[in-house]
Amino acid sequence: MLPVDRGDGDPSRGGAILRLGFHPPEERVPGFEIIDLATLHERRRRRGRRPDLVHRVDFHTLTLITEGSGEHAIDFVTYPCRPGTLLWVRPGQVQRFVRPGTANGTHLLFTSAFPPHSSSADRLVKEWYGPGCWQLGAGSQYAVLSTLLGQLRAEYDRPEATVSAEILQLLLATVLLEVERLPRPEDSGDPSAGGDVYARFRAELERSYATTRRAADYAHRLGYTVRTLTRACVAATGQPVKHVIDARVALEAQRLLAHTDEPVATIARRLGFVEATNFGKFFSRHTGMTPGAFRHPR
Repeated sequence: MLPVDRGDGDPSRGGAILRLGFHPPEERVPGFEIIDLATLHERRRRRGRRPDLVHRVDFHTLTLITEGSGEHAIDFVTYPCRPGTLLWVRPGQVQRFVRPGTANGTHLLFTSAFPPHSSSADRLVKEWYGPGCWQLGAGSQYAVLSTLLGQLRAEYDRPEATVSAEILQLLLATVLLEVERLPRPEDSGDPSAGGDVYARFRAELERSYATTRRAADYAHRLGYTVRTLTRACVAATGQPVKHVIDARVALEAQRLLAHTDEPVATIARRLGFVEATNFGKFFSRHTGMTPGAFRHPR
């Protein structure tokens, strides 16, 4: 994994991070699309967007690289892409095709509401904090996922009147459950080890990180003790609850500093800091550099 080249925001949005909703040109099945990665890049070129433009997505994308090479960045980590690379970008994450190169493969786009709610896959799509990349090589894991994606593509490409959304939902659920079986990258932790307590805490953290950084507030809202939250966080991430809260705030600060032109004071207020100086101290403590140095590295 390499440090990400930060890139820029979208000038048409006044420096804000470009946010993409699920709006395929032809929505054959509501909430789902499967295309080639090369088709996605060509679509963006036709819309006047650079393939390497920084953006957020409001949906899930799952990409299996099948040929060529390139680089893809997800939240400040750049992953080399080659045949067998699997990428999962979740809603709200910031991504960039740093170097699209010659990489091509199967690209799934789906909303959080699309997988069947009766399966465990419904839980997986609600976990925004899972791993983003696996290198599968050419072994059995790659073969299984490639076969399932081929079945998804075959169903999706049927004459429109005969496409079954239910079959697509069940096949997608199978794909996601197979992904869950993959060995977790060493630095990703294991959210399932924290159980329901950790899952509920992360959902509340995603809603409230910009309004409170106090562990006691999260414990009170969820009906747990701080000690219970700490045990769940340590089991899932190896870190206490306060560290997990601050890491989420620091990540959003990095996103806004790197990918927007908003003043530091504005970013501080957006993240719940009354004084920009306190934000600067917080950011330096968690990243090892000032907001200004992070935004304009030498």
